[in-house]
Amino acid sequence: MKMTTNSLDQSQKIPSVNYHLWEPCNMRCKFCFATFQDVKRDMELPKGHLPEKECLSIVDRLAQAGFEKINFAGGEPTLCSWLPNLIKRAKERGMVTSIVTNGSKITNSWLDELNESLDWIALSIDTVDPEKLKRLGRALSGGKNPMTEEEYLGIIRTIKRRGVRLKINTVVTSETWQEDFTGFIKSAKPERWKLLQALPVKGQNDAHIANFEIALAQFEAYVQRNRIVENDGIIVVPESNEMMTESYVMIDPAGRFFDNAQGAHTYSSPILKDGIGKALKDVKVDLERFLKRGGQYDW
Repeated sequence: MKMTTNSLDQSQKIPSVNYHLWEPCNMRCKFCFATFQDVKRDMELPKGHLPEKECLSIVDRLAQAGFEKINFAGGEPTLCSWLPNLIKRAKERGMVTSIVTNGSKITNSWLDELNESLDWIALSIDTVDPEKLKRLGRALSGGKNPMTEEEYLGIIRTIKRRGVRLKINTVVTSETWQEDFTGFIKSAKPERWKLLQALPVKGQNDAHIANFEIALAQFEAYVQRNRIVENDGIIVVPESNEMMTESYVMIDPAGRFFDNAQGAHTYSSPILKDGIGKALKDVKVDLERFLKRGGQYDW
């Protein structure tokens, strides 16, 4: 990536950024590492996000700095009524665009509004077992009403009809690590399937994560059992806790970079106050770790 600053550290060479622009969510995943209640409190963000104008300015600065790909996340980013404006702005500035979503708000009309500005959708689908989904909190109506397998597959058909590229993100927990999820994944046929070991982050998921953590050996067993889908041309991308740590450039709802190097979120100064280069120096992100986890691919 081409950066406009003269002195580059490892984090500034990473070409993609995850912008967690939105704290609100319509599910209650008990293992979520990005609840951002600390950000709402400490940064006096009662609604859990910056105004649209400031978010657009952050997108502009990221593009100017040379980031090639932007991934909008939350919370649940599709609850943001002006998310399409951010996606369009990023595309206009030459970036590859992506969102991470639970899929509940993905409709034909929502995709129509984007005018083909969205390149990727990463659907968060951990299992299609309704009882497990309720125990995980991966469900609507306060974590009580899970989406069905057919609903997920319907959303996937809608995405593919519009020519948007599909990823699936699966958090592997104590509820699911023994599952064979290959039947669903073969039906969904994503280009990429990211498997994430449930990650404990202090201040984000302390209340429940102990009930959902798994050992590395359990995570690896899940990966080995399910990676047979590679025979169908699906790229499997496993990410253990170690691989996730310090391997992402991330921005919080208050417009600050953050890392998870110490097992908790450490935040930079605000991007709109100090700029991309200075703010990035406040966090730890390692290019080698980014490459090792497969962060660079044909996007």
